[in-house]
Amino acid sequence: MAHYARLFGEDEETWRITGLLHDMDYEKHPSIEEHPFVGVNVLKAKGYGDDVTTAILGHATYSGVPRETLMAKTLFAVDELSGFVTAVAFVRPTKLEGMKAKSVQKKLKDKAFAAAVSRDDIRMGADELGIELRDHITNVITALQAEAARLGFGTTD
Repeated sequence: MAHYARLFGEDEETWRITGLLHDMDYEKHPSIEEHPFVGVNVLKAKGYGDDVTTAILGHATYSGVPRETLMAKTLFAVDELSGFVTAVAFVRPTKLEGMKAKSVQKKLKDKAFAAAVSRDDIRMGADELGIELRDHITNVITALQAEAARLGFGTTD
């Protein structure tokens, strides 16, 4: 989210917080009746604005909340893809280092790999942002590479 905020000239802190908090209730409330509604109610009670809470609601396709803002569209677009790219990194000897969109696209075609990840949501996210899928994958790889050490990937030296 922070990477895209910088690309789009948006508020990096708000976008980063939205990305970090969007699944805050998922562990305890994974059902479609509760997630992300429980978390959003907590955030509203704590004073988070509609920009954040609406984006979080919009990342769940079943919430009925449309993704109208750039932040909401971006959250949806990076949600499934960032997890998928991370899964690809875990099976590569060099992890995130040297990863290219082509290798991620190849794994996307393998329905058995990270089977729970919605390929339709990944494609829809790129479409909603108006970005070619390959470019979107490259952006997410670049963002994760910049945070590799904090994500526990470090370097392969």
